[in-house]
Amino acid sequence: MQNNAPSSVLTPANLELLEELYSQYRANPSATAPEWRALFQDLDRAGDIAPASNGKSAAPLAESPAELGKLTETESRNISDLHMKVLLLIQAYRRHGHFAADTDPLGFKKTHRDHLGLDDHRLTEADLDREVTAWIANKESRTTVRNVIARMEKIYCSSIGVEYFYIRDESRRRWLMERIESDQHLATLPRNVQLMIFEKLYHAEYFEKFIHTRYVGKKRFSLEGGESLIPALSSIVENAGGYGIGQIVLGMAHRGRLNVLANIMGKDPAQIFAEFHENVGEDEEIVGDVKYHLGYSTDVMALDGSKVHLSLAFNPSHLEVINAVVVGSCRARQTRSRDNTRTNNLPVLIHGDAAFAGQGINYEVMNMSGLEGYTVGGAIHIVCNNQIGFTTQPEDSRSTPYCTDLAKMLQVPIFHINGNDPEACYRAIILALQWRQEFRTDVVLDIVCYRRWGHNETDEPAFTQPVVYNRIKSLPSVVKLYEDKLLAEGASAAELEAIKEKAHQKMEAANERVQKDGVKVELESLRGQWSGFTRAEEGAAITPDTRITREQLELIAEHVTRVPEGFTPNPKIARLLEARRKMIFEPGEHLLDWGMAETLAYGSLLLEGTGIRISGQDVKRGTFSHRHAAVYDANSGQEYIPLASLNPEQAEFEIVNSLLSEVGVLGFEFGYSLADPHTLVIWEAQFGDFVNGAQVIIDQFISSCEAKWNRHTGITMLLPHGYEGQGPEHSSARLERFLQLCSQNNLLVCNVTTPAQYFHLIRRQMKRNFRKPLVIMSPKSLLRLPEAASAIGELADGRFQEVIDERDAAINPALVERLVFCTGKIYYDLVAERKKRGVNNVAIATVEQLYLYPVNEISNVLARYPNAREVGWAQEEPRNQGAWTYIENRLNSQLKSEQTLQYYGRMASPSPATGYFKVHQREQAAILDAALKVRTAAMK
Repeated sequence: MQNNAPSSVLTPANLELLEELYSQYRANPSATAPEWRALFQDLDRAGDIAPASNGKSAAPLAESPAELGKLTETESRNISDLHMKVLLLIQAYRRHGHFAADTDPLGFKKTHRDHLGLDDHRLTEADLDREVTAWIANKESRTTVRNVIARMEKIYCSSIGVEYFYIRDESRRRWLMERIESDQHLATLPRNVQLMIFEKLYHAEYFEKFIHTRYVGKKRFSLEGGESLIPALSSIVENAGGYGIGQIVLGMAHRGRLNVLANIMGKDPAQIFAEFHENVGEDEEIVGDVKYHLGYSTDVMALDGSKVHLSLAFNPSHLEVINAVVVGSCRARQTRSRDNTRTNNLPVLIHGDAAFAGQGINYEVMNMSGLEGYTVGGAIHIVCNNQIGFTTQPEDSRSTPYCTDLAKMLQVPIFHINGNDPEACYRAIILALQWRQEFRTDVVLDIVCYRRWGHNETDEPAFTQPVVYNRIKSLPSVVKLYEDKLLAEGASAAELEAIKEKAHQKMEAANERVQKDGVKVELESLRGQWSGFTRAEEGAAITPDTRITREQLELIAEHVTRVPEGFTPNPKIARLLEARRKMIFEPGEHLLDWGMAETLAYGSLLLEGTGIRISGQDVKRGTFSHRHAAVYDANSGQEYIPLASLNPEQAEFEIVNSLLSEVGVLGFEFGYSLADPHTLVIWEAQFGDFVNGAQVIIDQFISSCEAKWNRHTGITMLLPHGYEGQGPEHSSARLERFLQLCSQNNLLVCNVTTPAQYFHLIRRQMKRNFRKPLVIMSPKSLLRLPEAASAIGELADGRFQEVIDERDAAINPALVERLVFCTGKIYYDLVAERKKRGVNNVAIATVEQLYLYPVNEISNVLARYPNAREVGWAQEEPRNQGAWTYIENRLNSQLKSEQTLQYYGRMASPSPATGYFKVHQREQAAILDAALKVRTAAMK
C-alpha cells in the first residue's frame, strides 16, 4: 500500500480500507502512516468525528470509554463502521449537496444525487433508526441516522445550494460550516423581517406592472421573475449599520435597474416616469442617456438607526465593465475616509449569468481583489441568474456547470439560491455580509430566477425558447407564492393588503405629479466631494499659476535624491540620484531630464495637499527605466519611496505596479477619479498601443461621462508614443482615436516636447477648479535625449504653452518661406536634420495641446511669418492616423488665401508602423526630406 491519501479517498469504493485504517488510527495514532494520520486529523479538525473527553476520537455510540470496554469486538466494529459511513455521508452532503439542491424555480435544472444515497455509503434502511453521535454545526448531537439525513437535506439540498469545500483554509471552511448548519440560520424568520421581504417584493412587482401598463412598448428591462433581488439588496442596506458599513457602492447592468433605483435607492418614481416622457426641456442642450443606464446617490437609514450612503454607478450597455469602476470608486472612498480595515465601504456588484461567465473583465476584477494596490476588502457579488443570455441558452454560453465557477479561483463561498424563495435569499445575504466583514474577501450569491418577458419588452422570447416560456406563463409570481406562504403561517391578510395599497398609492401619486406638474429630468452633479468645483465653461481658471519657487524645488530635490541611513541602493541608482541632485543644485552644468521634472511636479503637488495615485504595469521603475519612484536596497530588497515621505503633513502618494491588465485597471482608476477629485489619478500604459485593451473604458466612460451622465473626472493617461523603429505594436498610442472622440470640451489631448512642459501640464491638471480627462502622448526616446531637457528656471518661472513657436533664435521670421507644425518627438528629428542641412528658411513650431485646439496660439504663430507661402503638418504616423485628419481642416481654415497646406508623413496604412528598422529609417528620412525641401512636392 502506498503511504499517501489522495483527495479522492473519501469515496464509497474505499470504505473498507478507510474503516480499517481508521480503527488502527484510533487504537494507536502514532503507528499510522503520516499521510493517513494527516487525513484523519483533518477530518477531526473539521468537526466530523466526535472527540472524547480526553481529546481522542471515541466510538460514537459509546457513552464513555468505560462503556466502550463493555462492548464486544463485533459490536465495537459495527459501531465504528456505522460512524464512518455516516461521517462520510455528512461530508458528501457538504461537498455535493448543492448538485441536488432545489434552486431552479423553473424546474429545468438537472440535479443529481451522486454520493448522497444510502447505497453510496453501504447504508441500509435498517440503519436509518440506529443512533449515532454526529457533529453538526460543531456541536455534538446524539440522534438517528434518519434525522442526520433530514438535517443535511434541509441544510444543503433545499433552496440554498452552497459550494465551499474547495476553500483550502480550514478555519474559514469551518467558520462557514458552523453557520450554515446552525439552528439560527435555519430558524423561522421573525414576522417583521417577513413583512419587510413581502413589502419589497410587492413594490418590485407592482412597479414593473405599473410601467408595463402605462408605458406600453417602452423598454425597461423588467425584473419580473427576479423580484427577489430587491429584498436581497434591501437586506444588505438595512443590515449594513449592524456590520459597521457606512457606504455602499453598487454596480449593475440594465436588467432591473429602474426597479433598484425606485425601491432601493429611493429615487422619486416621478423622475423615472419623466424619463419615460423624455421631459428634458426644448431649450436644453443635453446628450443624456437612456433611463436604464442612469445612476443615483442617496442616504438611507439602516435598521440600527445609522445612516448609510448609497451610490449606484452610471453604466452603459457594456454590462460587466462597471465592476472595475465600482471597486475603484470604493477604494477611493476607503482611502479618503481612512477606512484602513476596508470594512466601512462595501462594493455590491450585480451581474447577469451569461455576462458573469462570458466577460473577461470579471476575471480581471476578481484577480485584483487580493492585490495590495487594488483590494477593497471584498465585494458582494449577486448574480441575477435568469438562465438565459438574450436568446442564448446556458449550454451555449459557458463550459462550466455554474455561471459562477470563475469565483472559485478566490477560494470564497458561492451560494446558489432559488429566486422563488425570498427568505432563502435573505439568509444567504446575512451569511454573505458576515463572511465579507470577517474575512474581507469577495463572496458570491447566485439567485436563480427567470425572465418573464424577453430580453426587453419588445422581444418575443417564444421564438427561441418556446418550452421555457410555456413553463413561465404557467408559473405564479414569487409575490403570489410568498403571500400564500405567509398567510398559511398565520400572517394577517389585512397587513399584507395595507402593504399593497401603499405601493399602489405611491405609484399613482408619482404619475399624477408628472402629468400635472410637468416634472423634468434631473441629473445632479458637483455635490459631496465635488462641491466647490465648476464646469469648464463656467468661468473656471483656465490658466492657473503652475510655478513653484526655487526653494521649493530644492526642498523636494534634497529629499528625493537621498536614501535613508543604512540603505544601500543599486550602484546605477546611486549614480542616477546623484545626477538628479546636480540638476537642481548645479543647474548651470546640468539640465533637468524628464524623470526629474516629473518627480518635482509630483512632489510639489503633494506638499500643496494634492494626493497622487499612479498605477500601471511597471510604473514604479517605469517601462523605460526613467522614473525609479521606488528604489530597493541592494542587500535586503527593502522598498523606499521618497515621494511618500517628503513631509509628515503632505498628501498621500500611492504608486502601484498593476496586474497585467488594461481594461480592468483603467476602469478601476477611472472609478477612483470619480470619487476623489482632489487626487491626481494617473494610469500609465506600458506601451501606448496597449491602450487598445482598454478602449471600452475610454469610449463608453471617460470620453462621454460628462455628456451622458453629468459626471466629471480628472483621470490622466500616460501613453508612450513615438516612432523608434520598434514595430507596429510599440509605436503608436493611436492618437487619432482620441482626437476623433474630442468634442464639447470633453478631453484634453497633449503631446509635449520638454520636461518643463510636462511639469506645468501635470500641475495645471490639478490647479484648475474643474476636472477634465487628460491624455498625454508621453515620450520614449525623449526621456534621455540631451536636447529634450529643461532649465530649472523654466519650472520656477514658466507656464504650460499650448503651442511653442520656433525655438532657434537664428531663424529670421522674415526669411521663412515654409512654416512646419508638428507635435511630439518628430520635432527633434526635424530640428537635427535642419541643422545638418543648414536650412534657414523653414520654421518649426510644435502643437503641445491638440485638443482643446489652440486656435488663437496657432494664429499668433502664423502671423509671425508673413512670407511663408507654404504651411505644413509633419508627423511620423501614417496619413490616415496620427493628428493629420484632425488638424487638416482646422489648420487650413486659418490660412490666408495665398497659403497652401501640405502633409509630410507616411502613406496611409492599415498598420501603425513597419516591423523592419531599415524600412523605418528610410521612411523617416523621406518625411524629413519632404518637410525641409522648400517648394518640393509633398509626399502623397
